[in-house]
Amino acid sequence: MMSEKIVDCIVIGGGPAGLSAALVLGRSRRTVLVIDGNQPRNSVTRESHGFLSRDGIQPEEFKQISLEQLKKYPNVQYHQDFVERVVKQDHGFKAATAKGNVYKSRKVILATGMKDHLPPIQGLQEVYGTSVFPCPYCDGWERRDARFAVFGNEEWLMHYVKMIYHWSHDLILFTNGPAALTSAEKKDLVDHHIQLVESPIVKLQSTDGQLERVVVESGESFERTDGFILDTGETQASDIPSQLGIPLNEMGGCIVDEHGETSIKGLYVIGDAKHVFSGLIMAASEGYELGATINGEMVIEDWERTKG
Repeated sequence: MMSEKIVDCIVIGGGPAGLSAALVLGRSRRTVLVIDGNQPRNSVTRESHGFLSRDGIQPEEFKQISLEQLKKYPNVQYHQDFVERVVKQDHGFKAATAKGNVYKSRKVILATGMKDHLPPIQGLQEVYGTSVFPCPYCDGWERRDARFAVFGNEEWLMHYVKMIYHWSHDLILFTNGPAALTSAEKKDLVDHHIQLVESPIVKLQSTDGQLERVVVESGESFERTDGFILDTGETQASDIPSQLGIPLNEMGGCIVDEHGETSIKGLYVIGDAKHVFSGLIMAASEGYELGATINGEMVIEDWERTKG
């Protein structure tokens, strides 16, 4: 049997962006419902970095601390469920979930994140998040001066290589086919003693998630201890943005205004769903800012409604 609940704000997604927004709204005496499918993008990662006071924390521990701190706010509820549909109504929104629940709210925050679709390279899944990563700011320090494999062949490849080079000069670039590089860019690699391997990758060899070798079609194999990958094939983790016709930018993130609001009044997108990749501290910061913004809007709405 369906149940129905009316709240000030529904937050869809229980990552740092969504939970931070819920915290600020909860402390602002707003009724908040967090609906979380609990399939975080960073579940493959053993440690999360760059969040002051929580550097190196396990992602699941970070989330448990956050949920525990929300418990002291009875006006904030957390439900593990999947939102399948969001409908705009005259004075708010209606959200329907996989468990058959229907909830109504004045505002909705989509903090649904992105989903990675790794290229079909044998052995990549086994090392991704353990010794091969997309973000040097998140994982470069622990692997500084290691023997890196860099995987990629996309538009921003040279910029990415220069970034990774900052953490270690021992690089081999694997483009998994003919490199989409100019002659000048290839010379730039040579000038920095970076080997370019264009032969298609056969497999990545590893033990317990630790990268050991990259084997290519030419028959060569290259000893590497760690790697960084430019393209993780990310797409929106939820189909709600497409259901509602929210346009995406060239990177795949939702197009919103400076406060995270979509073209649908009262519907907001924050975190990875907006930026494609944002990191813990940026996502949490954005959630804080949006929580304050939404409360400010509702303060004015409530003031106008109660005058006279």
